[in-house]
Amino acid sequence: MKLVRRVLLKTKVISIIAIVLLSLPTLVNAQKSSVPLPSVPQLRWQNYEQSMFIHYNPTTWTNREYDDLSLPLSRMNPDKLNTDQWCQAAKSWGAKLIVFVAKHTGGFCWWQTKTTEYGVSHIPWMNGKGDVLRMLSESCKKYGLDLGVYIYPGDEKWGAGIGSGGKTKDPAKQEAYNQVFRQQLTEVLSQYGQMREVWFDGSCIIDVSDILKKYASDAVVFQGPQATIRWVGNESGIAPYPNWYTLKKADLATGISTALHSDPTGDAYAPVEIDLPLLANNGHKWFWAPGTDKFILTQEQLIDVYYRTVGRGAVMLLNSTPDTTGLIPESHLKAYKGLGDEIQRRFGSPIKTISGKGSELIMDFGKSLLVNHAVIQEDLAFGQRIRKYSIEGLENGKWVLMSEGSSVGQKRIDPFEGKTITKMRLTVTESAAEPVIKTFSAFFIEGYQQKAGVADAAKNTTTIGSWNRETFSDDWKEFRLDLTPYIKFIGQYTLSFEMVSYDWSKDWGLEFKDWQVEMYGKNLPQAIEKIKDGWAFRLTRSQQTDKADDFPTIFKVLVRTKPGQTMGNITLKRVVYE
Repeated sequence: MKLVRRVLLKTKVISIIAIVLLSLPTLVNAQKSSVPLPSVPQLRWQNYEQSMFIHYNPTTWTNREYDDLSLPLSRMNPDKLNTDQWCQAAKSWGAKLIVFVAKHTGGFCWWQTKTTEYGVSHIPWMNGKGDVLRMLSESCKKYGLDLGVYIYPGDEKWGAGIGSGGKTKDPAKQEAYNQVFRQQLTEVLSQYGQMREVWFDGSCIIDVSDILKKYASDAVVFQGPQATIRWVGNESGIAPYPNWYTLKKADLATGISTALHSDPTGDAYAPVEIDLPLLANNGHKWFWAPGTDKFILTQEQLIDVYYRTVGRGAVMLLNSTPDTTGLIPESHLKAYKGLGDEIQRRFGSPIKTISGKGSELIMDFGKSLLVNHAVIQEDLAFGQRIRKYSIEGLENGKWVLMSEGSSVGQKRIDPFEGKTITKMRLTVTESAAEPVIKTFSAFFIEGYQQKAGVADAAKNTTTIGSWNRETFSDDWKEFRLDLTPYIKFIGQYTLSFEMVSYDWSKDWGLEFKDWQVEMYGKNLPQAIEKIKDGWAFRLTRSQQTDKADDFPTIFKVLVRTKPGQTMGNITLKRVVYE
């Protein structure tokens, strides 16, 4: 009998094991998600949130934005150059990565290379023995920063100028230049420690896939056939909203995809990077020049950029530009520190933070508290899953809507009118898979005044909608916007279609006709005019009613697109005279 029991027991165990093994595919598939996932380098890169560009070039001495090879190298002697100072500047505003422009369009190389005489080895500084890339690599290690490199695929001396991607004007020179560039790329990727980002400005037509695989498998790649991140499509410090991290593989493979190609159902994962110069206030300069302090973005402008980039789930790549001494100017350092201090003041100390899985998270404060910001972060190890959400507060025993949105991703900053609440609830109303919330945080920011709209609060502007490449076609199509929630006061308003990204390889743009606005229950031709030579309209509300929503305000227009498609945000700005 004992033998029989042992046989029966063994048979039962075998049967259980067989059932488990047969069930494994189902169990595994239950855990699988169709949502594309980031690679380890992509996930690390998105966690940076803030990165610093460093543009330094012979153009710094010529007051130009690109190198025309006119500068005698004998003039380049940055005798105070200090890469520790550069790293300190990055740390002061919270950057975690530095992307150094080791070679720009002219072909000047800031590292010791035998591929050209047009480089640091042929200038007076350090008797030609200096190596800025090596110095910066050592400084980054010292300050706990990661390092990336921008190496332009082209070279003016080889006839592969701006926008060439490395293609020479003379085809007979192409193969020789290919070998030069491949050697340069190998040098910067193999001799200066692990690079975390490789920048190919304007894509790269030279096959360097083997070099990237060998030396940069732990880095993200900006543009080119091996790209794993994308250019947003502007240099204005604006990410689109919604900001989706996925797109079609075919679009990514072009090497020049932008935010225009974002697709929440796409099968490739490649988030966008937002690069912008500090010298962008009524100007646009990537390289230092005398008298450019007037272009420095103000603290208000910089924090607005932070909301419109990091606050929309993108990575903010803010430029720095040393002067001819090799130091970042004091006026620039002040701007960086001011930004860092303000970010810390606003978001350094949340009232409370929770996390969890599922479509609903409730934060209980245990007492009534004033709240005017919420920050949501998805755990991107599981992909970007949230498609639509709302945030409510428990006010006097009733749930009231405070904010709602679509994409979340790495970080979504939601400001709203301050409310005194005892609980705050995040409800995900649409998702591609079970939401995994890394953090859901509440903040009260002293001195913050809510103005309608998220990104443009400082400019009295409301982002009321968006369009993508599928919204319009080459046929005229009616487009409607309900402006009732936004036009509540007597006055004038500017309704703008603000392009965020476009297909620059084709003739692009939107065309409008037959615009009209409905106010007070009828069409009012006198209440709308198109602003000349722009994608904007001026609306005038001149009559007061008891409530603005007694009579809907409806904007209607016929729109069509040119072959080069676009995407962007639709904003409404109340005209205010100060």
